[in-house]
Amino acid sequence: MEFNLFMGDIVDSARNEIRQAGFDELTTTQDVKEALEKKGTTLVMVNSTCGCAGGVARPAAASAIHYDKRPDQLVTVFAGQDREATELARQYFEGYQPSSPSFALLKDGKIQKMVERHEIEGHSPVEVVNKLQEMFDQHCEEL
Repeated sequence: MEFNLFMGDIVDSARNEIRQAGFDELTTTQDVKEALEKKGTTLVMVNSTCGCAGGVARPAAASAIHYDKRPDQLVTVFAGQDREATELARQYFEGYQPSSPSFALLKDGKIQKMVERHEIEGHSPVEVVNKLQEMFDQHCEEL
């Protein structure tokens, strides 16, 4: 099988999984500007094709949002795929190094907290769900 075809299937699967969980995909810089500058709370998942994204981060994202408190908006950028969109999104994550997969919680366009790769890789989905829901408790309103 050709490598690019194989990788395309993996990328498509990763994109579909997070979209099906309820996250809006931001593929352009205009998408990022519009989404991240909205009032309210926004959870950004920086998606990737690595094992910890598929085995931990995406399942945790899908589960964590079924909670009394959750962000107003759920969005995702794809590291290594939608490069310009991801680069611009990371500019909003002031004080944090680029990390994928990762989660950033913004309020009114300002970073509040992140769950970085080192807090995902080697952890269980349940542990990451707990980290995300702790952020939601601190920064989000009850729905």
